[in-house]
Amino acid sequence: MKTLYEVAKNPSGLDSFGNYMGETPPRDWLVVLGRNRDSDVLSESNWESALLLLCGESESVRVFRFGHWACGWIEYLCVAASSPEHVQIGEDIVAQIADYPVLDEDDYSTREQEAAYSIWSECFDVQERVQYIRDHKSEFEFHGFCDLLACVRGKYFAGYASELLN
Repeated sequence: MKTLYEVAKNPSGLDSFGNYMGETPPRDWLVVLGRNRDSDVLSESNWESALLLLCGESESVRVFRFGHWACGWIEYLCVAASSPEHVQIGEDIVAQIADYPVLDEDDYSTREQEAAYSIWSECFDVQERVQYIRDHKSEFEFHGFCDLLACVRGKYFAGYASELLN
């Protein structure tokens, strides 16, 4: 894991301390995860799951928040380098995400379905829903006409959430 100082001085790979505003980040905290205003469903799920694995914020687990010129804000979930237990959990989280990008399948699936429903009900009108269903027939499974009608009316989303979100 990198230190908060190392990550904060160039969070996007295109930054420098010349673009940085705020307190200089402490050097004795290690970054487990980061997120920003534009984080996707997977990032949000991993963030909350990692925070749970670390048993929430404490003296050894902190969230550092910074403003950023491009994405509005950035947060880093960090563990104190002086806490071997939390450092080990943090390293396990980083390793797990490196092997497979989802920390908690159930949480991610629930968030993904909620986001798909929100988009389906708020961003599509009836005609667009009908067209989407026609264009993506294989992604839907209806148990009858009432089921199809409820989906078209935006009462729920019965397709593959991951496809709608992409």
